Amino acid sequence: MCSLALFPPPPPPGDVTLCEFNNALLCGRLHEQLPLAFQSQLLLCPQLSQLPTLNLPKETLKAHSRLEHSTRPAFTHHQEALWKRCLSAWRAVGLYGVLQELAGAQEEEGLQWLKAASSCALAACRCLASLHGSLFPHLSLTTEDLITVFSQAVDWAGCTIRAFAWHPHTNKFAVALLDDSIRVYNSSSATIPSLKHRLQRAVAALAWQPLSASIVAVACQSCVLLWHLDPTSLSTRPSSGCAQVLSYPGHSPVTSLAWAPSGELLLSASPVDTAMLVWDVSTESCVQLQWFGGGGVTYLAWSPDGSKVLAATPAAVFRVWEAQTWTCERWPTIRGRCQTGCWSPDGSRLLFSVLGEALIYSLSFSEYRGEMQGQVGGSKAASIMADVSLTTFETLYGEERIGGDIQAMVWDPTGERLAVIIRGSPDAACSQSYVAVFRTRNSPVFELLPCGFLRGERGAEPQLISFHPSFHKGALLTVCWSTGKISHVPFFFSSAQLPCASPGCSPAMPSASAREQPLFCEL
Repeated sequence: MCSLALFPPPPPPGDVTLCEFNNALLCGRLHEQLPLAFQSQLLLCPQLSQLPTLNLPKETLKAHSRLEHSTRPAFTHHQEALWKRCLSAWRAVGLYGVLQELAGAQEEEGLQWLKAASSCALAACRCLASLHGSLFPHLSLTTEDLITVFSQAVDWAGCTIRAFAWHPHTNKFAVALLDDSIRVYNSSSATIPSLKHRLQRAVAALAWQPLSASIVAVACQSCVLLWHLDPTSLSTRPSSGCAQVLSYPGHSPVTSLAWAPSGELLLSASPVDTAMLVWDVSTESCVQLQWFGGGGVTYLAWSPDGSKVLAATPAAVFRVWEAQTWTCERWPTIRGRCQTGCWSPDGSRLLFSVLGEALIYSLSFSEYRGEMQGQVGGSKAASIMADVSLTTFETLYGEERIGGDIQAMVWDPTGERLAVIIRGSPDAACSQSYVAVFRTRNSPVFELLPCGFLRGERGAEPQLISFHPSFHKGALLTVCWSTGKISHVPFFFSSAQLPCASPGCSPAMPSASAREQPLFCEL
């Protein structure tokens, strides 16, 4: 088992991590001459030199104010007919809003019996909501707090960059910002489209459609937006008509998205909806994959081979779905919910972390591949691969304390580098978030070895991480920092892994009768 004690000490304060070269992380100061090794590699890699290093300070952006239901009466014309107010409440809030309107109706309207019945129904709803909230405390949170808790970003509510996504085939990426705008940067174009829509609020995730040059999905507060962007357009403000709206009652806020590797299906998840939605975007139709238990769905990850989907919940259980017959198996955890996870490039191994445990777990599916179709398979128990609990490093410039819960985890497409955001421990003084990088090997046996820590500019902490899907010189990790800067850290190495096979078959759209196949396994 790998631990942080085996890592080399972090770079000195003031230094930034530039790259990995000859199996070592090179560091330096931005205002000084860059190391010759880094300069030579930069000249030999035009793919890297064309990428912009962005700085998006928080001061230049203005966040939207919160919208609370308590502000609605100030803008409601109470002289309207009762049925009109009820219709408006139904559209805005649903049945609960209708009951509120009826219970608050004036006595002179002659509906005392309806008012009394609505008051009783409203009281019963509140009682049931209180009981449900005691079982699933996250349901009592506001929309913004829900996204903050379940987002992959370290500080979603306070950071400048709230979501980031590389395009799977071209050298461009999308960034969701604090003001709910989305910018698209392309290394081969000076045009920077800025996407805005009236429904584009509280953006929690972005996902580009595979095998397409122009469609990006956006997880919003009330829906999923699909932006259709013309790659040849020179417009910097695409109209809202370019956005396709996918919405479903009770499925909000949307906190996670995942495309099938074939690009045919899109998954969306909400922590308040126990159903995961499978969208056929061409027809704007969806199928609910419903289960009981867990209280919602917080995080989705589709395996690169298209065969399986990880679905985490707010409770101490997660599920792995098989994407042909859409059956699933469940893995209960011991201490907390599954926070994040990632698949190996061939889909044979799942790495995941559990909130409250500073450990990286592994589930293997390789020995079950090629056997019975329609079965999830997988090992019966998870193995502990790494311990990232709090560790003190003695350095020339003082003590550095690193370790704690894992916030996000990404695996590069070659399967040879794993990057992990480790949150600073709240009980430890001078502990901050770090990016730890591991060297990995998936065959003939799985290995997880220490590589080093990444450091940004002074005072900057990592918020989001993402690997470039097709970097030709090894692996390229993009880090979004708390200061609003986006930097790209290359890992130069020759891959020893064979190229990953493309998905053998496309996932099937689940039928309405798709059901869960439970398998209770203990970690």
